[in-house]
Amino acid sequence: MSCVHYRFQSRLTYDSLQFEGLNISAGELKRQIMRSKRLKFCQLKISNAQTDEEYTDDALIPKNTSVIIRRIPAAGLKSSNRRFVGHQAGRWREPSPRADPSLLSLEQLLKTENLAEAKASEEDKLKAVLYQSSLCYYSSRAAAPRRTSASGRAQGFPAASCWRWTTQTERES
Repeated sequence: MSCVHYRFQSRLTYDSLQFEGLNISAGELKRQIMRSKRLKFCQLKISNAQTDEEYTDDALIPKNTSVIIRRIPAAGLKSSNRRFVGHQAGRWREPSPRADPSLLSLEQLLKTENLAEAKASEEDKLKAVLYQSSLCYYSSRAAAPRRTSASGRAQGFPAASCWRWTTQTERES
């Protein structure tokens, strides 16, 4: 039995396909690989692993050859990846100047509590949502009032006062 070692371009390990004779046609190799891997709706491109020579369907591949298989989407089929349906590469829209003066400005929108009913452009609403959602991650120490003692001076850390208390109680005992 003769064999051809093949691997898909995205894989690291080789698989083997056994056949009768000294060589196998590239078309027959494609059919057997598609049958064994249960591939549908794609075409395969076969190239030699050492020389990067691409085989046509009628080319003969000698036994004990290592080949690399590349999957190509079948012609005429639409992509099943729904994220890019309607995507137009390279067509970025510049932000348009405000056409309607009754819309709220971004500064006013940042202070608005109910953004869903605010009269503003969607782009400005999204900017305001991102800004307002990140407010909770800013340091709240700067905005918080400082604790002061009866003498009016700022208090230290609670650990420092606890340390003083423990040292005083240890001295008394």
